[in-house]
Amino acid sequence: MASMPDWTKSAIVVVFTTLFFPTIRNIRRAIAANLEAVLGPCGFFERQQRIFRTMYVFGWCLSERYERLVTDASFEVAVEAIEHWREVAASGRGVVMVTAHLGMYEAGSMLPASIDKRHVHLVREPEVDPRAQEFIRESVRSVEGSHYTMHFQTDDPLQGMALLDALRRGEIVAMQGDRPRAGSRTVQGTLFGRPLALPSGPAILARTAGAPMLPVFAIREGRRRYRIVFGPPIDVPETGDRTADAAAAMGRVAAEVERAVRRAPHQWFVFRELWPGA
Repeated sequence: MASMPDWTKSAIVVVFTTLFFPTIRNIRRAIAANLEAVLGPCGFFERQQRIFRTMYVFGWCLSERYERLVTDASFEVAVEAIEHWREVAASGRGVVMVTAHLGMYEAGSMLPASIDKRHVHLVREPEVDPRAQEFIRESVRSVEGSHYTMHFQTDDPLQGMALLDALRRGEIVAMQGDRPRAGSRTVQGTLFGRPLALPSGPAILARTAGAPMLPVFAIREGRRRYRIVFGPPIDVPETGDRTADAAAAMGRVAAEVERAVRRAPHQWFVFRELWPGA
């Protein structure tokens, strides 16, 4: 993305999507199964079309992510429902931004850093391959600075304390809320009418810090064109039952995820089956 001429990039995405399409069978099966919950059952040929289209858009989002990180290419970013961000920003409190594996999901978390110069901590799942994780870390260093820091999620309680301290300083922590990391704590919820374990971390962190959660999604609309969509702020209840409080808040997050995924189903990049055997 940094060295190839712009006119070649469309061909690159098409070629690699076509090469990967017949080879990564487990991912193809996961894409088809998860989209069936969103779009309903379909025949063989429509299923293949859904899979290819999702892989193709993923290729573009992945490519444009690195264009954004390592080149000076211009991006057009529209913002929808900015009033929700202004509502939480006006309080001066920290904010837990929750998103999904949708579109270029890092873009939504970067917006407050560029608009209001609020420090953002983006929490990512660790990569399966350590070399891939180091590559991402190196790429992000070009945009890290006084207003943006990336963290790879760990089980280290000190990481949680650091994020809690950031929220108490009025900073922003961005996390994904549409699937749990393997081995992490969860609460039971539903997505598209199907039961699903949801990560409890975003809600527990927000509850402990006394911070609101703010849904945000970055939807691709064309070549280097994205729309950042904010959802209404979510306050985590504070009763005597922390688990029930987290479940209630994450249920509202799931409803916002559903709304965003239905808007751009082929940009939902969850490449493992959420409901195996369904």
